[in-house]
Amino acid sequence: MLYFFICFVASIILTPFIKKLAIKWNVTDKPNDRKVHSKAMPYLGGLAIYISFILGLILSHEDSPYLWPIIIGSGIIIITGILDDIYDLAPRYKFIGQLLAAVVALVGGFDLEFINLPFGGQMEFGYLSIPLTILWIVGITNAINFIDGLDGLAAGVSSIALVTLSIMSLIQGDFFVLTIALVLLGSTLGFLPYNFYPAKIFMGDSGALFLGYMIAVLSLLGFKNITFLSFVIPIIILGVPISDTFFAMMRRFMQKKPLSSADKLHLHHRLLSSGFSHRQTVLVIYGIAIMFSLAAIIFSMATIWGSLLIIALLLLLIELFAELIGLAGKDYKPILKFMRPRAQNSRYDDRL
Repeated sequence: MLYFFICFVASIILTPFIKKLAIKWNVTDKPNDRKVHSKAMPYLGGLAIYISFILGLILSHEDSPYLWPIIIGSGIIIITGILDDIYDLAPRYKFIGQLLAAVVALVGGFDLEFINLPFGGQMEFGYLSIPLTILWIVGITNAINFIDGLDGLAAGVSSIALVTLSIMSLIQGDFFVLTIALVLLGSTLGFLPYNFYPAKIFMGDSGALFLGYMIAVLSLLGFKNITFLSFVIPIIILGVPISDTFFAMMRRFMQKKPLSSADKLHLHHRLLSSGFSHRQTVLVIYGIAIMFSLAAIIFSMATIWGSLLIIALLLLLIELFAELIGLAGKDYKPILKFMRPRAQNSRYDDRL
């Protein structure tokens, strides 16, 4: 817990400094006809999270073969995010950076080799472990980036996921994952007061990609080579960003649009258009994320049949989630009679 508080305080101190640097270097999200904020907002908030995180790693003196892959991989991803914040990289260049970071993690031992089946036996992935691992890391990295559409949303949802990962690693006695998760949690929570509505600084892609990458590798490390049902735990923990990302990809595929195109059918857009305020929308999604996290903790302690029941209930929840964000119907009109989206509720542009 000491390193948690150190990172928390470091992030609180560093964030205003990074904000001044972003303004001085003109690394800002400038208003235009597609964006709704009326003044330039500084980016690079993710750099404050990253520096605080690295400080925590240094002070913790962790000794693990997984430490250097985490440092190198997160370094690649933070550089990719910073370059995107400054130069607005094309999607293919961001993907290359994410792929390189994922390969570093894979080579460093963050791979899914096999899982134990609930009724006996093992499922060996063999060479499939390589694409599965890369798909998981790149997918979760982008999932956190996709939900970074409102003030404090990505930082808050990531914090909830990190709290859950910390609890789960404590239960399993995995103190390396516990330490890394707490260090990252402290760094993120220290940034959140500056990012919550009304935000004073945006985390940018540097923050969203970094948080997504770290949550992906920590969840993979904490639940690798385990039972099939336990493998579902990290998916449940990240239920909000995974579901939102999945439905966004389905929408764009069915509409024959590029996967990197933007729309206003994400969960936070739907809540805003239904009349919720900016702050209320973020808090509602926090509540949904907490519900998924509690389900994951209960899931980990349930019997096989109890776990299957929880999965069934979560599938029902995801179905309601799909209707809420308006996936049903080929014209993608939402099931609920939402009002027209109110642009003044959002300080962000239409992100992925």
